[in-house]
Amino acid sequence: MIENFDNYPYFKRSEFACTHTGECEMQASFMDKLFELRKACNVPFIISSGYRDITHPIEQAKINAGRKPGVHTMGLAADILCSGNKAHLILKNAMIMGFTGIGINQSGNEGRFIHLDTYTEAPRPNVWSY
Repeated sequence: MIENFDNYPYFKRSEFACTHTGECEMQASFMDKLFELRKACNVPFIISSGYRDITHPIEQAKINAGRKPGVHTMGLAADILCSGNKAHLILKNAMIMGFTGIGINQSGNEGRFIHLDTYTEAPRPNVWSY
């Protein structure tokens, strides 16, 4: 778990903190890779979701549906708001850099994002759409 974000000048702790609890348990291994991706893309990243506590409503909905909590609860994932050319740039570089989970939501007029994670269990690498 990262105590401070001084090694990641493109990012702030508040961007990755759980919106439900305020906790932020991002893993350094993930943040190192995300930092390198941000450098490679050379465009700002707007993080819409980073760490999510197991009590977060999204994670509770998964549990209530009989599923396991997602990789956001492990501090190994982030969702980046993006679309168009920026989404293509992030996706292309994320695949080259070895992100193992890539979720793509590019429909509708608002809220488009790319989910990235470094989880290694389950069927990985994997790409899906929302």
